[in-house]
Amino acid sequence: MTIRAKLYAAIVLTILGPLATTAVALHGMSQMGDRFDEVRERSEHEALARELKFAVTDMNGWQTAYGYASGDLRGRFLSSAATLREDLDAGARTLTDERERALLGQLRGQFNRFMDLDAVAWRSLQAGDGARTRRILLGPELKQFEAMAETADQLAAFEVDQAAATESAFDDARDDARRRLIAVGLGAAVVIVLLLVTANDIARMALEGERTVRGRKPPQMPDDGSS
Repeated sequence: MTIRAKLYAAIVLTILGPLATTAVALHGMSQMGDRFDEVRERSEHEALARELKFAVTDMNGWQTAYGYASGDLRGRFLSSAATLREDLDAGARTLTDERERALLGQLRGQFNRFMDLDAVAWRSLQAGDGARTRRILLGPELKQFEAMAETADQLAAFEVDQAAATESAFDDARDDARRRLIAVGLGAAVVIVLLLVTANDIARMALEGERTVRGRKPPQMPDDGSS
């Protein structure tokens, strides 16, 4: 490669190097930003699924409590049921995957049937038939609770798996960005070496030209015989 070619190549690479570095860095940051948003979103979904799972258990506990306390704790049960209903509504706004919506719809249907049975149990308790209330709570209502708990557990397990997958994707994006930056760094090192070699060649040529000029003798004047 000639000195001129090396010099042109060095100039081109000097211009393209910072552009390539910037482009790679921005691309990596964009990918990592997208993956981070997915991780945060999945974390929110996982937290909501856990809230649903807890709310199902909490509601059933307060129902059993009021059934054996002659209705004194009915208010606590209704408050817990309202919390579960709010969580279901929040899930309807937040959970958009097909599997999420299927499980959430199943859980809402089970919750509605649970509340329908509770209304029967509560009327029986108000009518003074506490034995029937307890039979409902420990029979069909308990089975309905177990079905709700199973669905909520499936939803929570799904969200845990999805959160793990998005975290893995974030790690992959981070590693890919690191590899790209390392590759660009190596390219920058090549550019620096090329610039140093080119500068050395130019300096060498300049020194050789100077030596040639110094070593050249001045021209002799012709003898015209006048002396």
